[in-house]
Amino acid sequence: MADQKIMVIDDEKIVGDMARLALEQDGFNVETFLNAEPALERLKNERFDVVVTDLKMKGIDGMEVLRTVKRLYPETKVIMITAFANLDAAIEALRGDVHDFFPKPVKIKELKASIQRALAK
Repeated sequence: MADQKIMVIDDEKIVGDMARLALEQDGFNVETFLNAEPALERLKNERFDVVVTDLKMKGIDGMEVLRTVKRLYPETKVIMITAFANLDAAIEALRGDVHDFFPKPVKIKELKASIQRALAK
């Protein structure tokens, strides 16, 4: 699994830190970002297997991250998490080919299971 790379983008540092710790325990190579700008710069040079992104962030939001990832790497799976879960946001994300959509606080066990499903496809 060490060759499988996961990117986590969330403006709440604790979310990224918890995800990184939990996923590294499972042997994943994880990079975390507090906002989308440096994450998208990194994506220009490096492909990730799964991108976990917050929906609502200052500047570039999760939907723009989803569009950019799918344009650069159509096979990369995107998992969206948000504190502002509503039906419209979920529908828009699913139309944008998001792999999974979780309201915050996301249960790390559920996130890990979703990542495993994404990598199995």
